[in-house]
Amino acid sequence: MSRFKGYAPEQAYLLPPSVQDELSGNHLCFFIRHVVERLDLSSYEQAYAAEGGALYAPELMLSVWLYAYATGVTSARQLERRLVEDLPLRYLAAGARVDNWALSAFRRRHGRALNDSFTQVLEMARELGMGKLGRVAIDSTRIKASACRDRVDTEQHLRDLRADLRWQIRRWQQTVDRDDSDGGGMEVAIDQLEDKLAELPQRLERLRKSGLKKLSTTDPDARYLRCRGGHFELGYTGEIAVSDDHLIVAQRVTQNAADNASLLPMVEQTIQRCGAAPEQTLADSGFFSIENLKQMEAQHLDAYVPDSNQARSLNLGKRCRTTAKAAAHRRMRRKLRSKDGQATYARRKAIVEPVFGVLKQQRNLRQFRTCGLNNVASEFTLATLAYNLTRMHSAGLR
Repeated sequence: MSRFKGYAPEQAYLLPPSVQDELSGNHLCFFIRHVVERLDLSSYEQAYAAEGGALYAPELMLSVWLYAYATGVTSARQLERRLVEDLPLRYLAAGARVDNWALSAFRRRHGRALNDSFTQVLEMARELGMGKLGRVAIDSTRIKASACRDRVDTEQHLRDLRADLRWQIRRWQQTVDRDDSDGGGMEVAIDQLEDKLAELPQRLERLRKSGLKKLSTTDPDARYLRCRGGHFELGYTGEIAVSDDHLIVAQRVTQNAADNASLLPMVEQTIQRCGAAPEQTLADSGFFSIENLKQMEAQHLDAYVPDSNQARSLNLGKRCRTTAKAAAHRRMRRKLRSKDGQATYARRKAIVEPVFGVLKQQRNLRQFRTCGLNNVASEFTLATLAYNLTRMHSAGLR
């Protein structure tokens, strides 16, 4: 008798008929299936017209995308491959082999419905004891756009391109006039050049309306944003508000180059999604402005937002030597100089920055896959929704 176990890869059944027999009962795919079953998906269904062929069920598409983002798969083509090779995804897709076109279309189409699902999952988590608003930290990060940073329009580039196209058209036209043979191919080339020339006024007008010196041709909504280290990246700003138990309670994507205009909108979104205001709001110096402090005080919100000089002194343990002229500014400095204020503000890094670390390092969210502000907002919603599900799953919520 051979001492080796049998090996027969051509056997009829490589896996047991039931997925539960192969995967552990607390596997993430079963948790996602359980959560999606409880969601109201009517907003997805209403996005489609009555006409047309049969469509994949919204619960199928949402489930596979949530599991994909939870495991770091953000590419529709890669997800299409994994739907054949990955058992949890095969289970969530019920054996369907969805192509990348359908997957991409679903992600682009349902931005509003995904936001609705984010709120529903947040409510579910709060009912189960997570997402407590005792302390909320707000932060932002730059995420690279799916665009080439060198393919941009400037006024000088468009003027040079216009002159070059006109020169090429004249040269080709002269060649056609001199050549007695059939010039059909040349005339087609001339027509193509004239079409490109006709597009230039629209591109110039779009550039002027944007108020920018440079505008990406592949993703006009993307902006050159200053990143850590001083370099500029073509991308977007992702913003999140995180509760003390590391649950994302608010999220959005903006084109903002600075963060100080985002503090109040993020607090307002937190109140809207959670139905209550946070007891304490923590944010770094990028979110500081005198107007923000005044508005937070007017709404009776306990904020901890230092100016850049005080943030430097808090980080280095030195005395802040600049003076504050506004009353709200002086009150904020006094609060942050106290032992309780310093201890509270010190929690900011531990609350929000690990979440961005997970999203960017483990979940592959360093670059968006789609173009346009609405589309990347849908991607970010999927990523943050999947993150919350994994937090709920690891906490043992059911």
